[in-house]
Amino acid sequence: MLQNESQDIEAATATLQAQPDSKTRRYDRQLRLWAASGQAALEAARILVTSGSATSTSVLKNLVLPGIGHFTILDASTTAPADAGNNFFLNADASIGKPRAAEAVPLLRELNDSVDGVADVRDLAALLDTPEGRQFVAGFSLVIAHNLPKTTVEKLADLLWQDPLYPPLMVVRSAGFLADFYIQFHEHCVIESHSETAPALRLTKPFPALQAWADSTDYDTLDPTEHAHIPFVIILIKEADKWRAEHNGALPKAYAEQKAFKAAVLARQKKLDEENFEEAEAQAVRLWTEKGVPSDVQALLDLPALAPDASPNVAFHALLQTLRAFVSDPAGPGTLPLTATLPDMKTDTESYVRLQWQYKEQARVENVRFKELLRATHPDVSIDDALADAFVKNAHHIKLLRGRPFGAFARDAAALASALDMAPKETLTHLGLNALSAVLERSAEVTPEALTAEIQAAVGAGVVLPEDELENVVEELARAPTADLPNTAAFLGGMLAQEAIKMVTKQYVPVNGYCVVDLIGSTTGVVGAV
Repeated sequence: MLQNESQDIEAATATLQAQPDSKTRRYDRQLRLWAASGQAALEAARILVTSGSATSTSVLKNLVLPGIGHFTILDASTTAPADAGNNFFLNADASIGKPRAAEAVPLLRELNDSVDGVADVRDLAALLDTPEGRQFVAGFSLVIAHNLPKTTVEKLADLLWQDPLYPPLMVVRSAGFLADFYIQFHEHCVIESHSETAPALRLTKPFPALQAWADSTDYDTLDPTEHAHIPFVIILIKEADKWRAEHNGALPKAYAEQKAFKAAVLARQKKLDEENFEEAEAQAVRLWTEKGVPSDVQALLDLPALAPDASPNVAFHALLQTLRAFVSDPAGPGTLPLTATLPDMKTDTESYVRLQWQYKEQARVENVRFKELLRATHPDVSIDDALADAFVKNAHHIKLLRGRPFGAFARDAAALASALDMAPKETLTHLGLNALSAVLERSAEVTPEALTAEIQAAVGAGVVLPEDELENVVEELARAPTADLPNTAAFLGGMLAQEAIKMVTKQYVPVNGYCVVDLIGSTTGVVGAV
């Protein structure tokens, strides 16, 4: 017996002392952000970048370091002196005259030997004209295009919009200190949005065990120590029950009522230093703000059910429809499934552990019920337990984004007019970059007058444009129409890689619209959101 106990202790000690593997050590910080599931998605991703520019390689740097699975630089250009001067992933003057993609790939791969990188010196425009080329482009997880000619980027966007199964497209345009980017996707589903909004604690609809605890708590029979450690959850449930009993079943609504409720909570203190009652008073706002189903999640539940072949995200929609059934189930709580996560609170260890156990047990029960409904309503959809568990755990914060094709915003006169009114500088910067692409496409001289004429034509002759904002935009674009500045490239590299990781891992919420960057004023903004 003693020998077995000794072996168990030794085994436990060995486990505690075991060092993490090399991958865990290398990626420790980012694993805290997107966990093993996000890292696995990142390592399985294949990224196509259609240029070896300074901005493109800056994006790739920030994808190679966290361990993207594969990248291909598709670029038929040779290295020009300007490239050698602004791109840190070229061998300076030694790269001039050589294929830009082939020069950049080895230096990028030096950052992370577990990442596969390939240089492809074929011409993108020619590839898009052949079935084999179009199939090649559509075979990646994500396509990133920087400063492509207007016709080429439009043809690429049209191709990738043809099929919801084709990869998302990130279109990036930069000139001098101005830039914008857009992510084209049909539908993007996010289970782990990592929202900072606290999930509901079920204070207005407590589950049986929680209600029983509140009902059995008698302030008058507790000693001072016990009274000072009642969890605020129990205090609020008791006080809410008392208030409803005195107000025809209604909770506080008007400000005066809410103030009176908080005063009643504080009046329960036996001593002035009882922090748990002060915490309950501060947390009382949950009673009139918490909803069984948050409005943004309710909007998703109200979406019409999709046919199984109508979306590539079949599993997400099956889970979403099951969530709708869970909420409407007469035998259920009438809310989203309970999340077992509790905030810190002023109480003793025994009470906190008891409360935590009750929440975890109720969350387990509701998780089981959710999976029963899932199997009953979607027997033909294969969904593993880990995905279902993650969905239930994050049900309060799920997101479903639906996008539109690149360029659709510029063709929407009403949306443009609204954006010009709400965010004139950002909208004019976006329109200026559109104008720059059009002028460069014609091989015309880029002047402030030419850009202004293009912008005015885009919005309509009768639309008055803000003079100061317009002048600032067109002068910067005319000053540096094709300049890929290192500091702009570095800034965009960080932003774009962050958005690319969101798209690949399906964690966190990506930018939905045109993100406009102005490094003269050090500002960013989003226009054209769906």
